[in-house]
Amino acid sequence: MSQIDAKARQGDWFLADAAATAALGAELAALLLAGLDRGDGGLLMLHGDLGAGKTTLVQGLAAALGIDEPVTSPSYALAQHYSGRLADGRATGLVHLDLYRLEQPASADELFDQEAEEALASGAVLAVEWPERLSVPPPAGWWLTLAAADRRDPDAGRRARLRPAGAPPAP
Repeated sequence: MSQIDAKARQGDWFLADAAATAALGAELAALLLAGLDRGDGGLLMLHGDLGAGKTTLVQGLAAALGIDEPVTSPSYALAQHYSGRLADGRATGLVHLDLYRLEQPASADELFDQEAEEALASGAVLAVEWPERLSVPPPAGWWLTLAAADRRDPDAGRRARLRPAGAPPAP
């Protein structure tokens, strides 16, 4: 049963470890695919410090999208494109974008626009790490904030908070 509040379409979680973080990513796949089917987007903006678990969450998302190849952080490549297939045979795609290295908002905006257009054209989910680099946040999609439960103890798990794009990310 989904932990995502279907009515409010948001949620708050404690993630004890990397496996729980990946599992939340897998659960979010259904929400993002439904957005693509409705035509209101499959955009997930991932907010959190370095090491917060953003890429781990995207790995879980990719697995649920039927993507078999290893998913790595696109920090140096800036964008990674993946193709997959669901159990019912439906083709899926994922564009994983990392804006961390783009300190100029205009550069982040340009790359985001290009990749969002490609994701839309191919019907792919778009997961964006470091969306706060954009000059203006996208009006559609979802914000997922990941934060260490205890900054002094990296093994203490993390908190996750999902909100619609119109709501700002949680601190």
